[in-house]
Amino acid sequence: MSHYKGNQMKKYIVLVVVLGFMGFGFYQKVYIPKHTFQTRSAQKANVSVRIHGVGNVGAKNIYKIGSIYGGQVFSFHIEEGDFVKKGDLIAKIDSVDLGNKIVELEASIHKLKKDINSLDIDKESAITQYEYQNDILKKNKKLFVQHAISELDFKKYKTNKEVAKLQVKSLASKMDSLSSQIAQIEASKKGLEEKLSRYTIYAPIDGYISKKLIANYAIINPNQTLIEIVNPSDVWVKTHIDTRISGEVKIGDLASIILRSSPKSYIGKVSNIKPINNSVTNEREIDVSFEKLPIPFYLEEQAIVDIKIKELKDVIEIPSKVLSMHKEQEGVWIVRNNIVHFQAIKILNYSDHTASTRDINTTDLLVLPNPKNKALKDGMKIYHD
Repeated sequence: MSHYKGNQMKKYIVLVVVLGFMGFGFYQKVYIPKHTFQTRSAQKANVSVRIHGVGNVGAKNIYKIGSIYGGQVFSFHIEEGDFVKKGDLIAKIDSVDLGNKIVELEASIHKLKKDINSLDIDKESAITQYEYQNDILKKNKKLFVQHAISELDFKKYKTNKEVAKLQVKSLASKMDSLSSQIAQIEASKKGLEEKLSRYTIYAPIDGYISKKLIANYAIINPNQTLIEIVNPSDVWVKTHIDTRISGEVKIGDLASIILRSSPKSYIGKVSNIKPINNSVTNEREIDVSFEKLPIPFYLEEQAIVDIKIKELKDVIEIPSKVLSMHKEQEGVWIVRNNIVHFQAIKILNYSDHTASTRDINTTDLLVLPNPKNKALKDGMKIYHD
């Protein structure tokens, strides 16, 4: 009997030892790892608050150049990407016989001016004749008063003077009529010249040809666009930013621009803020211009803008990985004497890897949540590295 009890006791001792080892193993392999967390510290810093946006290269103005008249296009040898200066020839449109009509009008004006010159000579002669007849009338009037000549002779001299006067008026009237014709023809000629000038297309500004819409010698309709020109000073990035974060952006804010085709960062500034929001996407268009535009540039190229809106002085910067949501509040878990407590904080700025606040201290040890570990709770004891 005593032998049986001894064996039973040994079994219990072995079982206790085994359970002890298993408990120790569980504690070492499971409990401690589940309650062991990494920690991070915070640091004081000056932080630039920035807003990021994705957009496309566009332009404030795109000049559509065309002709108000239709016809065949000549001298149209520019290509997309070419740079033109204000006043450079873009194209000539065939004006058909418009030039010939102007030449015909010039010939008519020339003939009328010659006719006026001839009439002017005749008028000078008529004036001389009138003055002569007037002198004769004056002399014979004295004779008539003295009864040296008859009344019939006196009337003859008077009639000769009136005839000479009418001849001067007639020639002057003809000259005025021809001058009026010249004025009318010159007005018509000026109109045709103005019309003809519009058949020759010149660049209205300095800029690059962004689009060439027809080929040389093509037939165009009135008011059809030939090319589109973009002035480099008008080029900017049209970006759309959520209205929740775009409210602090101001005209003149500094920015950086990165184009999809190049990793290089370009300096820019906010040049325009559209006064109307997109009611569908709840975004606002913010246009960022280049301080120095890269040449060549490509409209509609995707770009990323980074707008600096303000500078935060002496804030606490923390790794964004330590942020957690607890009871519908954003904050951090702080460990003191191996006990964790949740502290809600107000985030002043987010960046790619950090966040900024004023609600904790640099001495606070922040717990890095780990989904593989036990869920954190207020007052929970943890181990940390």
